[in-house]
Amino acid sequence: MDVFMMIRRKKTTIFTDAKDTTTVHELKKMIEGILKVPPKDQRLFSKDSTVMEDDKQLQDYGITVMTAKAQQPAVLGLALRIDHDFEPLEMIPYSQPPDLPEVMKQEANGQEA
Repeated sequence: MDVFMMIRRKKTTIFTDAKDTTTVHELKKMIEGILKVPPKDQRLFSKDSTVMEDDKQLQDYGITVMTAKAQQPAVLGLALRIDHDFEPLEMIPYSQPPDLPEVMKQEANGQEA
């Protein structure tokens, strides 16, 4: 079965899927196909900001069919090697939608204006 992931680095988000038995190195090869950055220059982080080791499988980090669904993908962090050192992990938050106008709030609560 496939697991779904959202890989985030700064303002960039990559959506991908793989098997839960896929190794971290194989996932990095997929990212290389998108970003053109070799696996040795990538560092992946699990949801608790743990650096993911290349020889481990995604399921070793809790990325399973039950936790990484298409409608709610697992979120991973990505840092790249820049000038011999890895950049710090940075995932810029998404912008928030504006508050609903009062008229719409009342309709959303099942009340009429």
